[in-house]
Parts: sequence; structure tokens; C-alpha cells
Amino acid sequence: MSGRARGGRRYLTGPGSMLRLPSARIAVVILAIVVFLAIFGGTLAPQNPLAINANDLFQGPSLHHLLGTDYLGRDVLSRLMAGTRLSVLTAFEAVAIGLVLGGPLGIATVFLGRWFDFAANRVSDALMTLPSIFFAVAVTAALGNGLVQAMLPVGILLAPNFFRVTRAATLEYARAQYVEAAELLGASKVHIIRVHVVRKVLPNLAVMTATATAYALLAVSFLTFLGIGVQPPAPTWGGILSSDLDYLNLSPWAPFIPGALIAITVGALNALADAFRDRTGPGTLVLADPVIKTHSTLALEAADDRQPAA
Repeated sequence: MSGRARGGRRYLTGPGSMLRLPSARIAVVILAIVVFLAIFGGTLAPQNPLAINANDLFQGPSLHHLLGTDYLGRDVLSRLMAGTRLSVLTAFEAVAIGLVLGGPLGIATVFLGRWFDFAANRVSDALMTLPSIFFAVAVTAALGNGLVQAMLPVGILLAPNFFRVTRAATLEYARAQYVEAAELLGASKVHIIRVHVVRKVLPNLAVMTATATAYALLAVSFLTFLGIGVQPPAPTWGGILSSDLDYLNLSPWAPFIPGALIAITVGALNALADAFRDRTGPGTLVLADPVIKTHSTLALEAADDRQPAA
């Protein structure tokens, strides 16, 4: 990745600039480990995460149990590794629902007329007023107590955020000169959206996806902490944290382990979102952008190239 300044703007020539930030590199490593555990954690767990051992209740960290045992003598490390898949995949489910519902709608409102835009914004405003926890409890009560059902309302409540971000980005690019030129040449709205708008909105969606995943992971942990969406003895990060807090006087160290895992993962997602936002924020321009050149802009760029580097 390389970049150069021209006319007060920084021109980027590849995606690697984001990884120049130490926080982004650390976040990528942490998230890679979490994804690895989500895929292989249940298989690589050193012990059976559901095995009960009445002789090893509330054991501290040791060579046999690296993170100790819980109130039933189950290995904490094995339960955290096995619970990563359910916690992470359900968070991705909520984000996918929000993205599918909100992203395309945000693009469509810009091109489908004022009345459609008005109606979509009013629905988005109404969804944003709903209390997320009570809405999730109500939906799980109606559909059944499971994490898949619990993530459906969380995803619906994430949709307005994707809608607003996508709509704002689409409004910016829909007024660009190359879009107006395409319209004058007879290009259809579908062609304009597919060729000129979608790929421009993707960086905004990438930032929103990382932020929404952090929120969804917190929502999963909070709901499972309350016992909503998961049936014991299935391990989840929030469920492990909840059971550890019930026996805080017997193992005061135990809640810090799942709590730190949740906090570190959420922090890594937010750090990655911030790094990507910095790379694609105001003042940056990707060289592949289809900017229409005029005689005046070409003259200005030539003058910038003739100026000696500072």
C-alpha cells in the first residue's frame, strides 16, 4: 500500500494502509483468534465442556484446568472455547439480518421517490424508539426460547442503523457528476446503482458492520446472561459469566475470565471499525474512483505534479 498527497487530499492505492495502525493489527489478530475458536473451539477443547466432576468444584487455575472449574466441576477453558461458536455465530446472524433489511432499503430510497423515502424514514424512526431488550424478550416469548429467535429482533433493531448509514452515503454519491452524466446518457437506475453506487457505499457498510457486530455480541452476551435464548447446559460467554456471578463468594476470580473475553472482542471490533473509518474518512480518495476529468481539473493536477515535494 502506498499513498501520496495532491491538492490537500491523500490518494490511496491499496487496502493495506489500515493495517499500518498498531491498533488495527492487534484487532485483526484478536479477531482471527476468535474466528478460529468459533470454527474449531469445540473440537480443540482440552476436555468435555459438559462433563461434570463433583470432586473438582471451584478449582483455581492449574495444569489440568488452565482456567479453573465452575460450580459443577466443568473445565472453564473448554466451556469458553466451545461457547465461542454459539456466541459469535448468533451475533453474525443479527448483523446479517440488519444488513439485508437496512442496506438495500437505504440505497433504494434515494432512487424511488420522495414518498417512498418518507415512509421508509418513518418506519426507521419507529424501530429506533423500541427498547431492544423488551422487544427481544417479547419476540422470544412468542417464537420460543432460542438464540436464533432472540437474534431476530436484535437484527431488526440494527436495520435502521444500516439504513441511515447507507442512505447518507448514497445521497452523497448520487449527486456526483459521473452519476448525472450516466443519467443523461440514458443509463437505468439499476445500472447506476450497480455500477456507480454500490461499491462506493461498501466502505461505509464495512465500518457499520464492524460496529454492529460489537453491539450484537454484547446483546448476545446480555441476553444469555439473563438466560434468554439459550438452554443449559449449552455454553455461551454470557451464560458462563452469569453462572460465575452466582457463586462469586466461592470463586471471586471466575467472572473476570468471560468478562475479559467479551470486553476484548468488542474492543477489537470497535478498534477495527475506527481504523477503517480513518482510512476511508474525509480527505481520502481511492484512485479507482470514476471522477470525470475536465480541462480545469486536469490543469490543476498538472500544476500539483510540477510542484516540488516538501
